Amino acid sequence: MADLRERKKAKTRAAIQSEALRLFREKGYGATTVEEIIEAAEVSESTFYRYFPTKADVVLTDDYDPLIVEAFMAQPPGRDCLSAMREAFRSIFSTMSEDEIAESQERFGLILSEPELRSSLLDGLVGTLQMLLEAVAKRSGRPTSDMDVRALTGAVAGAAMVVMLDMVDNPSVNWLESLDQVLAQLEAGFTI
Repeated sequence: MADLRERKKAKTRAAIQSEALRLFREKGYGATTVEEIIEAAEVSESTFYRYFPTKADVVLTDDYDPLIVEAFMAQPPGRDCLSAMREAFRSIFSTMSEDEIAESQERFGLILSEPELRSSLLDGLVGTLQMLLEAVAKRSGRPTSDMDVRALTGAVAGAAMVVMLDMVDNPSVNWLESLDQVLAQLEAGFTI
């Protein structure tokens, strides 16, 4: 019963996000109201706000961070943290459908093109960094205050941000491949 409930929640959340993105595409982010999203998604106001406390959250919210951490922690114990992180990203994002990839790219583009969303992304990045920092510390057996743990976490987060920026400049880029290439470059070290 819990699985059915979770699937229904995920379906409702996805429907709201999908309708919101459609409206943002048609009307623009700023010109679209929460009321219009509610009507298009055919949900109640309370349902909307249960899933998304703000209009910005419709664009910013996804389920990937905990999945990435879980996949990272599941990597074989002998694998170094950066390699384990790269494989975690691969394992999570390789299962995405073409529609999910396109929707993610659309969301990233919208986030980076709207000042309100960009600043909210930076606020949310703190939570993501903390989650990754704790996972890297746990996996490495080091404290979260260890500068190597912090540097690795920051490098991975920075790599993801660079890929997002590149995707906005070049919408045809495959961000999954780009992220893997950037993480591979981190693994190999830099010669510049």
